[in-house]
Amino acid sequence: MAMASVSLPTIHGLSVFRRCARDVKCGSRGAPPPPPFAGAIHVLRRPASASASAARAPARRSVVCSASNKPSSSAEASSLAKIRSEVLSPFRSVRMFFYLAFIASGAIGGLIATTQLIAALTNSAKADAVPEIFKGLLIDVGAVSIFAFLYYQESNAKNAQVARLTREENLSNLKLRVDERRIISLSSLRGLARLVICAGPVSFITESFKLSEPYTESLLDRGVLVVPFATDGNSPTFEFDESEEMKEITNKRKRLWQLAPVYVSEWTKWLNEQKKLAGVSPDSPVYLSLRMDGRVRGSGVGYPPWNAFAVQLPPVKGIWSGLLDGMDGRVL
Repeated sequence: MAMASVSLPTIHGLSVFRRCARDVKCGSRGAPPPPPFAGAIHVLRRPASASASAARAPARRSVVCSASNKPSSSAEASSLAKIRSEVLSPFRSVRMFFYLAFIASGAIGGLIATTQLIAALTNSAKADAVPEIFKGLLIDVGAVSIFAFLYYQESNAKNAQVARLTREENLSNLKLRVDERRIISLSSLRGLARLVICAGPVSFITESFKLSEPYTESLLDRGVLVVPFATDGNSPTFEFDESEEMKEITNKRKRLWQLAPVYVSEWTKWLNEQKKLAGVSPDSPVYLSLRMDGRVRGSGVGYPPWNAFAVQLPPVKGIWSGLLDGMDGRVL
């Protein structure tokens, strides 16, 4: 049985992509344009007949890159997160406006009641009105307190949602290498694939690769693509069975594990922030499962639950695919 090893390089910096303008092709002139990305990622193979001619011809390589290959600023991600927050909670601003209006109304009423109470206390002729004025003052103070509490709760919920969406926007701006000629951002896969990020040492990624083998077809049917991210600075090496009878499943395995992270420092920064927020040790191997819309649906320490993904996630093709697209699970 013939075995082949495929090494996924860990890329620490691609300055060439920073110099590329949007939709500009970098590399030798006359290089053929890359195939359009349509959600399904295929392993590119060179025909045997073309190998000999390629050896005699000068090497050519073209890379499709854009201005967005440079990591986006946190300010831009925060602005997008605020817009998404307004879309997800369209009536929150209205509620907060009315809370402020009620607080202002109660404060004005309380101020008027306070002046009336002082005047009544200093004038014995108005002593009979003191209980009624005091009662009105208590109502105003209570109303201000209640609506201030509601506004505080709403503001905290908004800030938490914006913070979560900002982290998701930062995640969507991280870059992935599809093949030697194409680099995309995670946001390009929204609506096309459910990503599972495996982050840990090479031994953890290699074992995750082996554990996923029985579920390869089920995972691909559900649009799952794996992003292996080695946190120890080494490059994971995957072994594929290249025998003729295993050719079909091997191609599917390569497709499932084809993606590779680019701008490793940005990935490391984002991952460390998530671990810190979750109270997880920086050295712990973790996985993150993304929904079809790019939002985080699940995460944990240890190996991804491939069997659960194969059972819980709906297929991306078939009569029920459009109806079940949103059934990826709740957002964390």
